[in-house]
Amino acid sequence: MRNIPLSTVDGVDRPLLAIATDYPAGTLLDTHSHRRAQFLYGATGSMEVGTDDGAWVVPPSCGVWIPAGKPHRVRMLGVSTRSLYIEPRAAPRAALQCEVRQVSPLLRQLLLDSAGLPAEYERRGRDAALVQLIVHELQRAPTLPFFAPMPRDAALAALCARFLHRPDVHASPADWAQQLHRSERGFTRFFRLQTGMSFGEWRQQACLLAALSRLSLGDAVTTVALDLGYESPGAFSTMFRKRLGIPPSAFLRA
Repeated sequence: MRNIPLSTVDGVDRPLLAIATDYPAGTLLDTHSHRRAQFLYGATGSMEVGTDDGAWVVPPSCGVWIPAGKPHRVRMLGVSTRSLYIEPRAAPRAALQCEVRQVSPLLRQLLLDSAGLPAEYERRGRDAALVQLIVHELQRAPTLPFFAPMPRDAALAALCARFLHRPDVHASPADWAQQLHRSERGFTRFFRLQTGMSFGEWRQQACLLAALSRLSLGDAVTTVALDLGYESPGAFSTMFRKRLGIPPSAFLRA
């Protein structure tokens, strides 16, 4: 199925529905939720996903698992998607928040093929076997660290959201503490309590998410590094390799 609203087929008695949708670059799907769990894969381009828990970047070769009923918003960066909508009772994952999952070559081909499934596919035969294999592959797909948690405190969440849109590796905890009218030591404890990460760890993770989005769009490594505030492309590459195990050049090739 391609470019049809989920609402037109959501009631069909099948554990999994597959819908392919084409989005212009920059499309924003405002906060919404689905009765079914969703696995959202971008066959082209990348995506940014946000919930009250945090922010995720979903580069090419990855997809995002969205639990049933979870309110979320998505910004599409030139994406043709393959979405799987799975009945909660058949969901292969028990996660309560979104997760970015690596898409293997096999799972990618299954996702591409799934667009040809009718809503009321045969319960036996090839279509049923395809659905069953997709569910198995989703269950074993590894989680990737493309996530920055968001705090519950409204004032701190506003600072974090602003930073995610304009990240700077040199952002100072002292400056944030001043804006929140806290001591730096008190702010440091408060930030970890709210996010589960130190300020420095969260800042680096947010910069990584921004870099992944921009690299996926084709921006040069040097431009991305300098815009994020790194002293040199080498310093940026060192951080990137430490976090993901590969240099930015290898990510671009992938």
